[in-house]
Amino acid sequence: MISTLLAATVLAAAAEPAPAPAAAPARVAVAELPAILEAVKAPGAQAVLVNVWATWCEPCREEMPDLVRFYRDHRAQGLRLVLISADDDDARDEVARLLGALRFDGPAFIKHGNDMTFIDALDPHWKGALPATFLFDAHGTKKKSWLGSVTYDELRSRVSGLLPRRKR
Repeated sequence: MISTLLAATVLAAAAEPAPAPAAAPARVAVAELPAILEAVKAPGAQAVLVNVWATWCEPCREEMPDLVRFYRDHRAQGLRLVLISADDDDARDEVARLLGALRFDGPAFIKHGNDMTFIDALDPHWKGALPATFLFDAHGTKKKSWLGSVTYDELRSRVSGLLPRRKR
């Protein structure tokens, strides 16, 4: 009887799916403006989305799954997503955990250096409020700014013109 119960318990445990492994933290570099712009303008992308966010910014955290999903859905067409955290350097582990939980595998930075120089380099009309998303073409020319939250549908309507059409 005990061996039957033991066998039933083992079989029931084997039938349950194993818990998903915890996501590994993402790689996050603390970088100054030149290194960030180098990632934005690196060859190989048809379009580059740059999102500036922070772990303490609730709208930033709310839009992040849409940004990452849009990136995954379009990276095969040449989309690059560069995420830039406005958190302090000491928040690097938290930034890495959050992006790791989203399984983000693109370039991620914590901005270091002068805030106004960084802000003006991305968009002189931007005052630094978060979140902010910028669209660049393959040549590094800014095409669009979203100063505030952005949705998947907004991205699809504005980014698709810079990406080659998917083959059916």
